[in-house]
Amino acid sequence: MKLPRTIRLDASDTFVFARAAAPGEWAVTGTFLFTDSDVASLPTKERVAFRSGFLGIDSFGFSTLTVVSEASEDEIEAATALLARRFVERLGAPDVATALPAAREEIAFAASLCDHAVGTLLALQRVMENGEIRERYRTLTPRGDRPRAGFRAFDFFETDDEPTEEVDLLALMKDKP
Repeated sequence: MKLPRTIRLDASDTFVFARAAAPGEWAVTGTFLFTDSDVASLPTKERVAFRSGFLGIDSFGFSTLTVVSEASEDEIEAATALLARRFVERLGAPDVATALPAAREEIAFAASLCDHAVGTLLALQRVMENGEIRERYRTLTPRGDRPRAGFRAFDFFETDDEPTEEVDLLALMKDKP
């Protein structure tokens, strides 16, 4: 079986998220953290987590990217048990036994995203549309026509379905003390 693991290609996660996941944590989407949120009123770093963050199970921090990784049955069980404990500790579930079915469901969904070769990077984009959270997942893989030394993690393409959020950099600079 395969599960997503957090990965950090640069230090940006430590700047854009209030709490960044450590590299190598098992991850789930974490969408459940935003189901009762007014996304527009979230602080900036939490809005970034909403838009593009996978949730590291151990730290409950966020990661922009995850990598498809092999996971043994023991590792899956340990990740599920840890997520259930986090539901109790951080989200107020009454006990681990009650939280376990939800944790299993989150782990199963995360595993369903990993129907790709080990080493494939996964990216997530969340938006709020008509009061519902919509998610898109993208994969990033090395192109087969390039030698390994010429691998670039990203290629940029123009699309018509880009997020519509705009940032006023001048206004943000004025808010600085």
